[in-house]
Amino acid sequence: MKMFIRSFVSALLVGAFLAVPASAKDAKPSAMAPAAAQDKTLTVFAAASMKNALDDVDKAYTAKTGVKIVASYAASSALAKQIEQGAPADVFISADTAWMNYVKDKKAISEPTRVNLLGNSIVLIAPKDSKIGKVTIDQGFDLAKLAGDGKVATGDVKAVPVGKYAKAALEKLGAWTAVEPKMAMAENVRAALALVARNEAVLGIVYSTDAKVEPGVKIVGTFPANSHPPIVYPVAATSTAHKGTDDYLAFLRSSEAKTIFEKYGFSFLAHPAT
Repeated sequence: MKMFIRSFVSALLVGAFLAVPASAKDAKPSAMAPAAAQDKTLTVFAAASMKNALDDVDKAYTAKTGVKIVASYAASSALAKQIEQGAPADVFISADTAWMNYVKDKKAISEPTRVNLLGNSIVLIAPKDSKIGKVTIDQGFDLAKLAGDGKVATGDVKAVPVGKYAKAALEKLGAWTAVEPKMAMAENVRAALALVARNEAVLGIVYSTDAKVEPGVKIVGTFPANSHPPIVYPVAATSTAHKGTDDYLAFLRSSEAKTIFEKYGFSFLAHPAT
């Protein structure tokens, strides 16, 4: 009876933080068990912008090792708060160093495992059928005029990394004050991407990697790299990570993973593991 209660409580905790993928609903009970019970499943919390690339990396890792990766994608800010509250994650990949520093300060990651894994860039996008053509983004760039009566979508500038990068760039270029009232701030970068793809925003600021996987948008300009802090995706094992996590982290730094990440447009910052 006690064992049943412990299992029931454990299941509730996992459900509170992590949505089970639809494909897992028909899985055998053993495949749904926590990593602690079988070391055949690892849970990864990753920035929303990584979904397409990391899904492919995880498939390659599972094919090679038999270890299943359950990935939960959201804004780095939301994931960091969930990890702080005890979410059962083994690995955290943030879209900026600030949220990785946040969980480090909360003693929620294993600091020796931390590595700067990927880089990215931010771009200005419009719906694919927009009449807006190529835009030169530099000092004095008038984004408010370009948007007209429409909205400019990006992540929440107070918390979501892409929004923070966007605001920093617009401030440096002298465009923020005029365009701030027109900003539509989404919960994560993929939500901002969707607003533009659905023509609910006339423009958006997202990562170049997101724009490349969404056929409903086009890139109309790229923000200068020196207009915002470097875009860095650090990765680390959590302080409660299960056995096998180190092997997964090593795979993320492998040449095989590097090829996949670069195919999606990420720059690879880590030294490839052999």
